[in-house]
Amino acid sequence: MTQIIQSLSEIGQGYEALYCDLWGCLHNGNEAYPAAVAALQDYRRGGGKVCLMTNAPRPNQYVAQQLARMGVPGDAFDIIVSSGDSAQDAMFAGAIGTKVWHIGTDKDDGFFDDIPPEWQDAPAIQRVPLEEADGIACTGPFDETNEVPDDYRARLMLARERGLKLLCANPDVVVDLGETRIYCAGALAALYDDIGGTSLYFGKPYPPIYDRARRMLDLGQDARVLAIGDGINTDVKGAISEGIDCLFVTGGLAAHAMGGDVENPDAALLDEFLATHQMDPTYATGRLR
Repeated sequence: MTQIIQSLSEIGQGYEALYCDLWGCLHNGNEAYPAAVAALQDYRRGGGKVCLMTNAPRPNQYVAQQLARMGVPGDAFDIIVSSGDSAQDAMFAGAIGTKVWHIGTDKDDGFFDDIPPEWQDAPAIQRVPLEEADGIACTGPFDETNEVPDDYRARLMLARERGLKLLCANPDVVVDLGETRIYCAGALAALYDDIGGTSLYFGKPYPPIYDRARRMLDLGQDARVLAIGDGINTDVKGAISEGIDCLFVTGGLAAHAMGGDVENPDAALLDEFLATHQMDPTYATGRLR
């Protein structure tokens, strides 16, 4: 049975480290949530380690720059691990070939151009038109505020016929940018799977991003870790798959299903939502605080 809590401080001392989601938990795409920042700062002052674990399709240094612009201070976390980090490793390792059709915006250029030291000697990745590509790297739609997945159906059907694999740098399906819901790379990858293509995933809820976090935090096999997130099919599912406890933030993507008070989920509606999704997070809270 999922326990509803009011603040991280009620349970934080029982955990050595946190894997904390960003969008919907620490910020809304435009600005940071002060109470969430304070909660992470307090946890770290008590000796805990914080990994900001995000399905952002960019290497972690670009995520850090974005957080700084939003006013998230450096003492709120220890490390950042992004889906972009894990997907970038796979791309430079040759998972989709060296001639790549990129679906995404210019803000994700660093995914290709900022080559990690360990991959400096890897074969160069060339971005080419679909007709010349060996594979696809998807960081999101070309126009994330106006396009929907079905806008890509014809091109993805052509890619499927050519047997191209699609590397999904962000398994999220949607995020909320302020009050606007936008599609992510995960929505395009799901469409590609649906029409018979092959998509490769590297963020939450898939193992590579968790393995990277453990290595970077130098956590032992028996370390007590709490995952925090608002994505039922990413954050919660990933934590359950990894065998770690989870704090489900209901005031993010699922806020519409939790009643009229975003800060305090209705217990009956929460139970109904979790039963529908067949998920059982350890804890739930309206907002991270």
